[in-house]
Amino acid sequence: MSMMKEFKEFAMRGNVMDLAIGIIIGAAFSGLVNSVVNDLIMPLVGAALGDMDFSNLYVPLSEAVPEGLALEEARKLGAVFAWGNFITILLNFLILAFIIFMIVKAMNRMMRKKAAAPAVPPAPTKEEVLLTEMRDALRTIASK
Repeated sequence: MSMMKEFKEFAMRGNVMDLAIGIIIGAAFSGLVNSVVNDLIMPLVGAALGDMDFSNLYVPLSEAVPEGLALEEARKLGAVFAWGNFITILLNFLILAFIIFMIVKAMNRMMRKKAAAPAVPPAPTKEEVLLTEMRDALRTIASK
């Protein structure tokens, strides 16, 4: 039972929970970035290059792969050099890296503003006020 208690303490630490939440959000964010690239950017690139499906661009490395097949079908028949798919994944990475850069930059800016804001000193406690009055009264008595 002791090991189970230790595991529970470990799993419920703030850092472990933050990491788990980060992984879950990262996976969802990855799907979003894939959609931006595959559904928004790559069709525009394909249209600019003559209405072609960019992710299906490849060079067959096997004689068993005929020209004109979709990438997944071509892979089933033999080896292919899938350079279009690589470019799509590279764009996914670059967009994701740029978005993360922008998020970190915004967070750093907020942290600097938070650190630069002068902290308002708290009001003195009742004890501090009483001690100050006593000190002042003693000074007055001592000066007479």
